[in-house]
Order: sequence, then C-alpha cells, then structure tokens
Amino acid sequence: STQMATCSLSPGCHITSCSQNWAPSQTGERMPQTPPFAAMFDSSGYNRNVYQSKEDSCGGLNYHDNNLLSGSLEALIQHLVPNVDYYPDRTYIFTFLLSSRLFMHPYELMAKVCHLCTEQQRLSEPGLDKHRVRKIAPKILQLLTEWTETFPYDFRDERMMRNLKELAQRIASGDEMYRKNVQQLLQNLIRKLATVSQYEEVLAKISATSTDRLTALKTKPQSIQRDIITVCNDPYTLAQQLTHIELERLNYIGPEEFVQAFVQKDPLDNDKSCYGDRKKTRNLEAYVEWFNRLSYLVATEICMPVKKKHRARVIEYFTDVARECFNIGNFNSLMAIISGMNMSPVSRLKKTWAKVKTAKFDILEHQMDPSSNFYNYRTALRGAAQRSLTAHSNREKIVIPFFSLLIKDIYFLNEGCANRLPNGHINFEKFWELAKQVSEFMTWKQVECPFERDRKILQHLLTVPVFSDDALYLASYESESPENHIEKDRWKTLRFVSKV
Repeated sequence: STQMATCSLSPGCHITSCSQNWAPSQTGERMPQTPPFAAMFDSSGYNRNVYQSKEDSCGGLNYHDNNLLSGSLEALIQHLVPNVDYYPDRTYIFTFLLSSRLFMHPYELMAKVCHLCTEQQRLSEPGLDKHRVRKIAPKILQLLTEWTETFPYDFRDERMMRNLKELAQRIASGDEMYRKNVQQLLQNLIRKLATVSQYEEVLAKISATSTDRLTALKTKPQSIQRDIITVCNDPYTLAQQLTHIELERLNYIGPEEFVQAFVQKDPLDNDKSCYGDRKKTRNLEAYVEWFNRLSYLVATEICMPVKKKHRARVIEYFTDVARECFNIGNFNSLMAIISGMNMSPVSRLKKTWAKVKTAKFDILEHQMDPSSNFYNYRTALRGAAQRSLTAHSNREKIVIPFFSLLIKDIYFLNEGCANRLPNGHINFEKFWELAKQVSEFMTWKQVECPFERDRKILQHLLTVPVFSDDALYLASYESESPENHIEKDRWKTLRFVSKV
C-alpha cells in the first residue's frame, strides 16, 4: 500500500535555512548576518537603509531615498556579484533571484554571475593569489549558498549544476581550506534534490492508488469504501492530520513557482518566451490539486450515506473539523471543506440540512465570506500571522493561507504593474512588492508540524476514491429525489450513463 512520504525536510535541511554564513575560522573572516525571512521586508516593502548611494542614479541603477527603484538588467546582475569590499544585501539577493527569471533563464543568469566572479577576481589565472582568494571566496560561497538553499529547484537543470560546480571548484582549488565548504554546499543541494524526487514519486503513487480504487468503487461500491468517521471519529485529530498534509505540500513549493506560473514573453526578446516552454510549477499545481481533492472528498462523504441522519452527522462532523482547522491557522483545509459543503449536490439536500445544527457552519462561512475581497478572512489571516511572529511553540506558528487567493493576489500584483519602465529599465519597485508577498509565504512553509502523524488516517485522506461531479449528483438524487424538471432530466441521463 502506498504511504505518504515521510520526507518532510528535517530542521537542518530546510529549503530556506536562513543564515548559514561562510566564515572559515582560520581567517577570522565573518560574513554579515542575514535576517530571517520574516525580518527581511519591513511594512513598507523592503529594508529602508539597505542601499547607500551618494547619487540618485549610480552605474545603471536608479535610486530614490536610498531605495533601488529600477535598473538595466546588466547593472542589476552586476549588483548581485560580490567583490572584496561589497556583499549584496540578502533582501536584494532574494528579490533579484526571484524576479530575474521573468527576463532570462536561471542558467543564463548563473553563467553571467560565474563569468563576472571569475573575471573580476581573476580566478582563472594560473598561480592564484591565495590572499586575494581568501578575501573574496567566503562571499562568493555565501552567494552560492543563498541561491542553492532558497532556489534549489533551479539546479535540476544540468547547465546550472555545471556552472555551480565549475565556480565552486575554482574557489576550492585556489585554497584547500574552502574545499570542505564547497563539498558541503554540493552535498546539501544534492540531498535536497533527491528528497524532492522522492516526494514526487510518492505523489505519483498516491494518484495511481486512488485511481485504481475508484475503478473498484464503481463496480462494487459498499465493499471497498469506509466512511471517514469510521476511520477517524475525532474531528480534532482529522484537522491535525489535514494540517500534516498541508504543511508537507507547502514545504515543497519553491518560491520561484509563483513567478514561473505567470511568465509571459519578454517584450524586448522577440525570439523566445522566457521559460514559457516548460513552466516548472508542478509542486504548486500538486498543492492546488490537493485542495480540489479535499473539497470533493468532503462532498463524497456527505452524499454517500443512504440514511438522512448519517448524512447530517457527516455534515456536523466536517463543521467541527473546519472549526478546528480555523483554530490551528489552517485556512486552506478550512476553505476546501466549506467549498465541498457548498457544492450543489450537497447544498440541494434540504431534508438533510434540516436535521443539521447549522449555527457553527454559519460562523465559519461568515469567516470565509468572499465579499469585500475576503475582508473577514484577511483579518483572521493577519491575526494568525501576528500570533506566529510572537509564538513560543510550533503549534502557534502555523499559518496555512487560503492558497488560491494567495496565488490570485500575486497574479494581480504581477498583472497590475509593468515589468519594464518606458526607458527599458527593469521596474524593481514592483519586484520588491512581489518578493515581500513570497517571503511571507517562505516563513510559513518552514514550520514543522507539531502533531503526531497517523498513517491510517493520512492514507485514507490521500488515497480514498472521490466521486466525480456526475457521481455526486447521482448519489445526491438517489438520497433526495429531484425537485424539478431540470433535476429529473439530469437524473435520467446520469442513470442511463451509469448503466452503460
């Protein structure tokens, strides 16, 4: 039987370990400490005092009040590359690595960065000056570390890996003391990528298992399907297991997937759509699929029982699960459950709903009311985010946003502002805002799930077959007869199709 991946990244192996600094003790060299994601961006969008520049415009970069507003692509790449006296601010590194893929492939950026590092520091010359290497090596290694830890999926591209190894080897060959650091960097990255591949294999197996079971369900329904209350009669436990699945799937979404989902043709580059040929957003898509699955699972569990009182009991059970999800800060499962309960095959069951005490459900619906751009939900989310910042335990740190809305917000931010200014410069102000939203998500996805795993319940949630729209309507009409001509016609058609 297929089991859920137990490959949640361990604390030391997070995709975004925040402040690993290359500081070889032999030299006493110390990299500037980098803040964690939560502290990277202040309320105005980004650190105010990051960019100290005498003039408003400096070497192809345009500043206002010490804030970088725009720049040519070449100048922005140059700004990413450290030298003996300079190391880019972490906010800048994250923002530029996140947004640069709108203009060029990551492997093209990596090639340029490697070229600039090699040329500027004369790393390709025979007889390297060890003293000079010791000054610059920690900074180049730090930049490579930030890139590999925050955007590891970029390195699934062989060209990226080749460039990374080449530059890392140059540094290592210049001075023996950096060899260990280089090895560790590469090992961490390879381990991370192996974990991702393992996770993707598990997802594929889970998908195959539920498809097999659905075929069996169609031929002999009652013999295979156990209802959710039999598997887990405690709503609190179910909410905790849902939170396990949510956090695991969140953890595997790379920050770049938010940007790659919206990649368009670069207007200054007529030949190719940048990255559009193969959008790498599979973990993001798998997470959206999970939301849909959970909605259909809820609707299936409600429509399946033959008796009205059983259906009413399932509705009340899921209301309690949803309420506990709200208390935990798991807004994605909460919204999926409410969506499932609001599907037409469920909402039309008037006799069933008449038996339900709906007060608790009404409160939850009010919390997730879409009016005023989800004002109530956004208020609750801010409260959870605030609680998370001052939390003393992992339980209080949990913030799982309603994911479709998060994607929509990022989409509208992307659509609402141009990537380039009329002078051809890149609109960096827009990318600060984009990075601010994504960095908040990065903080939330790092939380370790504090609840104990229950394999049996996880297995059920992930692999039990769920009805299609047609199967849901058929079950619904068989539970409570059609009320009008439209419903009657649909029922006839569905019964005819199901017998064929």
